[in-house]
Amino acid sequence: MNKKVEPKNWNDIKTNDTWQIFRIMSEFVEGFEKMSQLGPAVTIFGSARSKEDSEHYQKAVEIARKLAKEGYGIITGGGPGIMEAGNKGAKEEGAASIGLNIDLPFEQEANDYIDPDKLIDFRYFFVRKVMFVKYAQAFVVMPGGFGTLDELFEALTLIQTKKITKFPVILFDSKFWSGLIDWIKETLLEKYHYISPEDLDIIHITDDTDEVVQIINKFYEKYKLRPNF
Repeated sequence: MNKKVEPKNWNDIKTNDTWQIFRIMSEFVEGFEKMSQLGPAVTIFGSARSKEDSEHYQKAVEIARKLAKEGYGIITGGGPGIMEAGNKGAKEEGAASIGLNIDLPFEQEANDYIDPDKLIDFRYFFVRKVMFVKYAQAFVVMPGGFGTLDELFEALTLIQTKKITKFPVILFDSKFWSGLIDWIKETLLEKYHYISPEDLDIIHITDDTDEVVQIINKFYEKYKLRPNF
């Protein structure tokens, strides 16, 4: 015997959706107010699972320190792993250390290296990603998982479609990224022509922490430091 399905109260759903808009708006307002007060900053992405004694963690600290010495603040996702490493490097050099933390079911906690007045908590990934993209002068993408790839391709898509101002997107650790880049070149570009050759110019790959800084500084010899949209 089929169980009768009770109709949904669509009026209640619509009401909840309407009130949800205000929560989304409040996250945008808080984010814009705090982030707009910052100077030039670079976002460092990467795995939350990287341990403190790992090479990727140590390289992220080194990159953050070198960027901090050049006058850049460091923006991260606020959590552990590579995010912690980026904030640690900024903190050690006295640069602005910004954490855009996200509420997750397993309760990601903000790391201890974020400046207390520069920690922003988000419920919505899409609001958080707007803050990364709008206020970063560059993305340094360390090895990571789905979240790292999501943030990487979000930036590439927005730059490709000219929805935001172009900025350097730097992939660190060529061995880690080579398979993905080969697939992009061989499959997306050469086989199917789903992207254009100039789309690859957005991406820089390096294993040298000094080169990360050089790529960013060289780019801003020609362009102004400003929000990306």
